Amino acid sequence: MKLLITDIHHGNGGGHVTYILSLIQGLRSEYDITLAVPPTGRLFQRASEIPGIRVLPGLYTSRLPAMVREVRALRAFLEAERFDIVHVNGGADHRHVMLATLGMKPRPGIVWTKHNTNPVNSVGHRLRARLGTHASIAVSDYVADILQTSAYRRRPIRVVRNGIDVQTLTPVTPAEKAVYRDALFGPLPPDTLVLGSIGGTDHNKGWHLLVQAAGRLPESLRARLRLVIAGDPPSPELLTLVERAGMAPFVRFPGLVSDVRTVLGACDVGFVLSFREAASYASCETMAMGIPALVSDAGGLPENVREGIDGWVVPVADIDMLEEVLHQMLEQPEILRKMGEMARSRVATAFSVAQFIHDTKEVYQNALLLARGSPAPI
Repeated sequence: MKLLITDIHHGNGGGHVTYILSLIQGLRSEYDITLAVPPTGRLFQRASEIPGIRVLPGLYTSRLPAMVREVRALRAFLEAERFDIVHVNGGADHRHVMLATLGMKPRPGIVWTKHNTNPVNSVGHRLRARLGTHASIAVSDYVADILQTSAYRRRPIRVVRNGIDVQTLTPVTPAEKAVYRDALFGPLPPDTLVLGSIGGTDHNKGWHLLVQAAGRLPESLRARLRLVIAGDPPSPELLTLVERAGMAPFVRFPGLVSDVRTVLGACDVGFVLSFREAASYASCETMAMGIPALVSDAGGLPENVREGIDGWVVPVADIDMLEEVLHQMLEQPEILRKMGEMARSRVATAFSVAQFIHDTKEVYQNALLLARGSPAPI
């Protein structure tokens, strides 16, 4: 099967990039895959390193003159290549593919993955649902519920949970943990509790709430905590908040990391405290390494973590509850090992790469049947 995958991100791309790279790795032995994405993004660079994958620059501009040129070029490309499936992952690339395939015979099956929790009731969404979508993928039940109340419900909607590579993301040994901690903080007392996040440093990620909660603790407990948050450098405003909470000596920002093990390997607990979240690779990757996860109840996050079994689920932006959970962790550190074991088991069962690939292939097959069996919309 010939597959074209598109995406819109020029920069880091976060979970979009992880999702598409996982998809490519899982499908490349069976599918003829082409990727068309902005050449300035991390996805373009990373995918170009994968043998057997054709990676092309794809631009999806909203300005009318450029958009017309890009859509014409995309149509000529699609007509020449005759892809079976086009898998779109953003709004602008979805729009371009819709316009480029209007009236095309035969038409490729068009699959859209919704990666976020944004509303989908705009005119643009209604047009794309009617004229440019044969099937939709939701990355969580929460996202599927959003789609079911929109124009996308007229075509199949399938929940396909992210696949997590538990073969690579494995628990570290005590010696490895000591090395990772030393690299971030220097030598630490043995009773130190390290909490970490690979979910990013944006305000929306809610990490600053945990910093504020930690800053409320008595000095004797606060001194036993260390926090590490990976991602782009935080804004000056958020750094000021860290200072005001009295937590600057205890917090590290290692920047973007190519190997999340260097951060998670130092941690006793991981956290994702977003205000909005569709699914979260970060929480599942944390759990895959045998680390319990502390998450907010935003979006699809509660679908990942079982409260009290493999982590904690707290109300969004509830600093009081975060302070209570920190007290529990510091006073009962012995519970973390068992919770971590349950967390890894949870991810291996519910977020397997094999299931992720199997479910996505089924969506492709259904979309292709719909595309071949229905007339072009124009």
